[in-house]
Amino acid sequence: MPDRCTYDYAIVRVVPRVERGEFVNVGAIVSSDAKGYLAARFAVDEARLLALDPHVDLNAVRTALTAMTAVCTGGAAAGALGRLSLRERFHWLVAPRSTIIQTSAVHTGRCDDLGGALDHLLDRMVRPL
Repeated sequence: MPDRCTYDYAIVRVVPRVERGEFVNVGAIVSSDAKGYLAARFAVDEARLLALDPHVDLNAVRTALTAMTAVCTGGAAAGALGRLSLRERFHWLVAPRSTIIQTSAVHTGRCDDLGGALDHLLDRMVRPL
């Protein structure tokens, strides 16, 4: 039987017009200190974003999400943030912001497959039904 572990996660949202507070879930971040795991995955529905704001800068959204993936991976590609510990990088990623890219509150789960948990979050919280 695989080792079950706890993990923390947050849903990544794009808020095209911050003053309106409307958002589209576009991804998830999962972190497990016990397993040394930090990963983000995205499934951006550009049509849904454009429905909220036809002028949303999709290139800026893509760039920001790519940067989040780099921070998860760590190392030189993530700049100074890449040198932080896994836990510090997770906390930086989920810190409250008033920008176009935001995250939900942090929640906790338990699983035996962190990659599977991340896929489940995308299916349940991000991808349209």
